[in-house]
Amino acid sequence: MKPKVFITRELPEEGIRAIKEFFEAEVWPEYTAPPYEVLRKKAREVDALVTLLTDKVDCDLIREGASSRLRIISQYAVGYDNIDIECATKHGVYVTNTPGVLTDATADLTWALILATARRIVEADKFVRTGEWSRTGTGWHPLMMLGLEVHGATIGIIGMGRIGRAVAKRARGFDMRVLYYDKYRLPEEVERELCATYVDLETLLKESDVVSIHTPLTKETYHLIGEHELRLMKPTAILVNTSRGKVVDTDALVRALTEKWIAGAGLDVFEEEPLPEGHPLTKLDNVVLAPHIGSATHKTRTRMALLVAENLKAFLEGKIPPTLVNKDVVGVKKPGFQ
Repeated sequence: MKPKVFITRELPEEGIRAIKEFFEAEVWPEYTAPPYEVLRKKAREVDALVTLLTDKVDCDLIREGASSRLRIISQYAVGYDNIDIECATKHGVYVTNTPGVLTDATADLTWALILATARRIVEADKFVRTGEWSRTGTGWHPLMMLGLEVHGATIGIIGMGRIGRAVAKRARGFDMRVLYYDKYRLPEEVERELCATYVDLETLLKESDVVSIHTPLTKETYHLIGEHELRLMKPTAILVNTSRGKVVDTDALVRALTEKWIAGAGLDVFEEEPLPEGHPLTKLDNVVLAPHIGSATHKTRTRMALLVAENLKAFLEGKIPPTLVNKDVVGVKKPGFQ
């Protein structure tokens, strides 16, 4: 008999097929996430869960699931701040994620936001579509839609993991000066390869024309960028966030954009998702907004689903999953459904 897995959202078909080779799979059919109580009930009925960042996987759910038959939670995302990792480890529940496969797609999206914000692309598009350009009566003006020149500018990268390094590599094509801040400094040979200079956060904020955030959400990084940090930035600088919304204090950012402490922002993530209709950010012309689409390419989303399947299959075979998050769990319970 195949073990049972509950998948909280429809995934790319190739990934679903791979999972169904080895598991009896139930896929939540709605576009929106299953209600918490539904997910909690399913956790008691299945051997494995496939979850997304929007699914609340707290200790109550994990404890109840583990006391029944739940043994592994395979997260369809790099981040896993929605899951109580400490509780999962304590109860012998394996947690996996999908790092690596979405690095380039997210770095590409970061650069799309950098360029769109720096060169006011969305604002310019609106300028044309609404007829405002036509109403000016001139096709070109020396002061029309002036923005930040990216080539030769300084980019400050907060968080130099896989995605941060991929963003830094792309910055070389624009002949940019690259500064970075991270909890851990990179080896000197990696710094040379990336042409990146390690600085403290204050220096990075003061000297960068573009500040790009690529840090995970932890207790230490919650509201890492608040009023104090935003006031350190140049009035001509832009802030880009493709990491986690809660790394930035939204209220402070709205003030910074409204009062022109900084020139603009490009955001793919928010403290509250989806962003509520009529949110103050939606009323500002100097911010580019995207609905958490960092990994949203056909290729990447399929590769993420296949990695979910690979993690589940490895666990089924009694092997340590390739992208196990809570490595200490191996000392609590061996992998496998026996």
